[in-house]
Amino acid sequence: MSKLIPSAAKLLSGATVSKAAAPAVVASKTNYSTKSESTFEIKPYKLHKLDKGPATSATLTSEDALQLYEKLAVLRRIETASGNLYKEKIIRGFCHLYSGQEAVAVGMRAALRDVDSVITAYRCHGWTHLMGVSVLGVLSELTGRRTGCSRGKGGSMHLYGRNFYGGNGIVGAQVPLGAGLAFAHKYRGDGGVAFALYGDGAANQGQLFEAYNMAKLWDLPCVFVCENNGYGMGTSVDRSSASTEYFSRGDYVPGIWVDGMDVIATREATRYAIDYCSSGKGPLVMEMETYRYSGHSMSDPGTSYRTRDEVQEVRQTRDPITSFKEKIIASELVTPDQLKEIDTKVRKEVDEATKQAKAEAEVGPEELAGDIYYNNLENVIRGIHPAAPLQHVEVVPRN
Repeated sequence: MSKLIPSAAKLLSGATVSKAAAPAVVASKTNYSTKSESTFEIKPYKLHKLDKGPATSATLTSEDALQLYEKLAVLRRIETASGNLYKEKIIRGFCHLYSGQEAVAVGMRAALRDVDSVITAYRCHGWTHLMGVSVLGVLSELTGRRTGCSRGKGGSMHLYGRNFYGGNGIVGAQVPLGAGLAFAHKYRGDGGVAFALYGDGAANQGQLFEAYNMAKLWDLPCVFVCENNGYGMGTSVDRSSASTEYFSRGDYVPGIWVDGMDVIATREATRYAIDYCSSGKGPLVMEMETYRYSGHSMSDPGTSYRTRDEVQEVRQTRDPITSFKEKIIASELVTPDQLKEIDTKVRKEVDEATKQAKAEAEVGPEELAGDIYYNNLENVIRGIHPAAPLQHVEVVPRN
């Protein structure tokens, strides 16, 4: 075991594509905001087996506001591009969009430290970018091209980056893996916290409760995050779950309900969770109540189990980008001109990456057995026939 965990760490420490640079704050030459910071009230959290929860107010600087807005805009634009590429039949197979849920990932990422790790389900495009993979690395992976973060061999559901363990296609299976990541953090004593994200559709999986049990038994630094977007595929939470208070479903594991449409709330809740878990108190369950605008996947129109009016109402009253935009403009942290500059910059970046992702080549058949193992001991890999083995090759050197 002592050899296994460092080896796993080495395996994922080498990025397959260039890292995304931290979002640069766009400086508008006209109509600059003169207010440096502002305090915002947060919708009250619901607590389970906790005497005290996250802060119910938070301060944002002008720089914070611009950076959060840019990240929200990039994620929305990536998913718009992904949807268009799927309709053009350039993205094949499954494709699950994150539009509407951006505040969960952006707020959480703003609170994460370099030592923390994340694992999620198949709605993972935005998370992959936030964890360091460039926009091109994400879109190239979706289109199956060599500049993708998995060399184009993983596709929409299997994207990875440093301290980001996917992108997992089996419903709920990433949760016990997340508990394993938390075990690794505790075993190595690095102070890290593991975040295992899953949807309300996976919340009734038996393996989740097994993971809860082991995490609490060993007091692992693991945050189980339920992204409750209201529907598991085409089934509403009320039809699938006897209890829809997912934050309390850990029973003996404390929990928090968070407004997942508010990027400030998700940031503050994640800060609280890191402090809680890294202090040796064990695991935590967080329910992020959010909403997805698209269907479950691109093959689902998303209108047979909910009305168009319902979707439109959420867009008009709870959209995570629009509501955040209104807050930071009203508080005079930013100006409309500054946000327009960001929108233009983001549109250009994603459009250029989309164009390049469509033009890149696919990997050759010689890479079928590429990078299957780290420090591979036998060069021959079994193929589809015993008499036709493949040669293992190292395509991307590991650090």
